[in-house]
Amino acid sequence: MKPKLKLKFDATLDFQLDALAAITDLFEGMPYDEQGGEISLANGALALTELGLANNLSLDADLLLENLHAIQERNNVPKSDSLLEYQGGYDFPNFSIEMETGTGKTYVYLRSIFELNQKYGLKKFIIVVPSIAIREGVLSSIKLMRDHFMALYNNVPFDYFVYDSKDLSKVRQFATNNEIQIMIINIQAFQRDVGDVQDYAKLSPEEEKKLNIIHREQDRMSGRRPIEFIQATKPILIIDEPQSVDTTPKAKRVISTLNPLTAFRYSATHVEPYNILYSLDPIRAYDLKLVKQIEVASIRAEENFNENFIRIDSIGYAKGAKTPPRESDHSC
Repeated sequence: MKPKLKLKFDATLDFQLDALAAITDLFEGMPYDEQGGEISLANGALALTELGLANNLSLDADLLLENLHAIQERNNVPKSDSLLEYQGGYDFPNFSIEMETGTGKTYVYLRSIFELNQKYGLKKFIIVVPSIAIREGVLSSIKLMRDHFMALYNNVPFDYFVYDSKDLSKVRQFATNNEIQIMIINIQAFQRDVGDVQDYAKLSPEEEKKLNIIHREQDRMSGRRPIEFIQATKPILIIDEPQSVDTTPKAKRVISTLNPLTAFRYSATHVEPYNILYSLDPIRAYDLKLVKQIEVASIRAEENFNENFIRIDSIGYAKGAKTPPRESDHSC
């Protein structure tokens, strides 16, 4: 029987550590007391609510902005005038991390969860992804990196799961559990649950019955709506590929419905410029030899504009086919 292949991850790559520092340094100065492994709720990063435990950003907005400016100056990215300089329809701060494809974006944002927990005691995180394929990729990454993170962070217990409206016990667990909680949601599936209603308080009893489960009062959840348990945790959002996630007013309303403390946005191609913390763009990634250069061959000599040129008017396939022929269609 062949030995099982096990991947090893390098925790010392400078460009990834720089990205992590940009995230964690944002909360520099936030008080965090830990006594015998139990967090002091009176002065730490968690708050006790009637529905469970919530993240608590006990940091003055001016200090948060000061930290943001220090990070932006250090990383040579544009300075923000305010935390909500580019709101994009949100009333909570968003922060962007730009990382070129293939440089470990998923690794960085997963590790940032453990860094934020270790440094500040934050425990409630929601990863928002644009598709089922990316969601499955995130799940696979967590499974592959689990031992790596456990070794790095002293076997800290954590739980992760995909939001499923058919299993609301996980939602309650997300709110009440004192371990690191990672909920993964596919924005499209969650949009179906949230629907198009903007003010649920104004719905009639008949209209409430038509709501999806997460917005209906549940007897097994003490008569509360499941969404209230999520909102009460003040989760930190990690938005993977935001240019494909919150591109419509409805999608932004879904994000806002989660009542996040803040959001970190990870992409190689940000469309909306929310408070950039760190940028590893294609040029810098190439300079660091993290990606390969692509060369384009020309069909004519450069700067020779007197020669004949070739123009392609259309590209098609034989006999009006819409796809190229399969290998089996070729005769030997």
